[in-house]
Amino acid sequence: MTDLDLLHFEQLKKDVQTEFLKESSSSHDDISKWKGIDIIYFQEDLRKKAKGNISEKSFYTYFKTSPVTKLPRIDMLNLLSIYAGYDSWYDFKKQHLFAGELLQENEDLEEEEIKELEKTVSAALDLPKTEISSKKIEYQPQENIDLQKSNTDDQAITQKTTTLTNIEIQASTPRKNLFKKHAWAIITSILITITGILGFKDEIFSKTYKYCFTDKDRGVSAINTLEIRVIKENESPLLFKIKPGECFYYSTKDKNLKMQISAPFYEYLEVNRNLENAPDEEMIELKPDDYKMAAYYFSIKDIKGGNPEEQVALIKQKRNQLENLISNNAVIYQVYDNKTYGIERLDKQRYITLVTTPTTSLKNLNVIEMKKDSKGKIVSIKFKIATTDEENK
Repeated sequence: MTDLDLLHFEQLKKDVQTEFLKESSSSHDDISKWKGIDIIYFQEDLRKKAKGNISEKSFYTYFKTSPVTKLPRIDMLNLLSIYAGYDSWYDFKKQHLFAGELLQENEDLEEEEIKELEKTVSAALDLPKTEISSKKIEYQPQENIDLQKSNTDDQAITQKTTTLTNIEIQASTPRKNLFKKHAWAIITSILITITGILGFKDEIFSKTYKYCFTDKDRGVSAINTLEIRVIKENESPLLFKIKPGECFYYSTKDKNLKMQISAPFYEYLEVNRNLENAPDEEMIELKPDDYKMAAYYFSIKDIKGGNPEEQVALIKQKRNQLENLISNNAVIYQVYDNKTYGIERLDKQRYITLVTTPTTSLKNLNVIEMKKDSKGKIVSIKFKIATTDEENK
């Protein structure tokens, strides 16, 4: 990567901005100041014209900062170049050469890859040579043993005495070793057993309970991700998140269980159980909050009509329904999956405009939290439009 590549990328960002503004409008002409709904419209246009997509994280990394200090991956560069009307990133640079710049056909090979290749070649050329060295075997002459000289006078008596002593020692040694061996084996087994009981006493004496959740009005599994807080005496609450359709398994040796259950579309529920007489499995009914559920349904409702007149009528109907459900002073937040820009606040009209604009992104709209006041009006919404992030290096 060279400084010229970074300059070329800044040129490409300008061309991408110009291409988008040909047929679309945004809250600002400068692409580095786009956010929220502007990015969603751009992603939609990119999918339509270049048959590809970049994540919000990538957009904030490479478009919100100018000038950039590193290039995106080559697949992202090619995608943006095609969107701007070129065959590839190489074709874009070829048509925007700076004075004195030479463009090589094989320049897609990164500088780090070239250095790694050079190291490999150097290592191959410097292979160590193996030398086989011959060792001289030296033979030393053995001393002559005079077989005729031997002391045999007292030899027989000494050998007999030594033999009797060895027999007595060998007879007593096996008994002692056998006793020690079995004693250590018994002690070791006892210690292992005690350690196992102490280490796994919770698992040995605890019991597992299963709790499933159903929609009280509809008789189906809860459609929301549930947040369950288990309250334990003199301890901080334990937090669990249960996906739609899944059951909650909890192991404990306590005699009582207290759970606080909450979800965006269901009313808060507190469950207290005496586990001494409680069943191992239980179905818990959750009462739906129809007002919140209606607001979510109208947010993701498909408004594609058979003809333009029908579609306009559906959009108008959807706007009216959301106008009635949401308070004029509602606090609405959109959460993002990136470190640069984590959350954005929208007013009521911007939210309604976002969810009444037909884009494929609305299929991934996920409500994290929704609150209402005593009159039933929605006063708080926190939502996220899920995207698949790329790992750009």
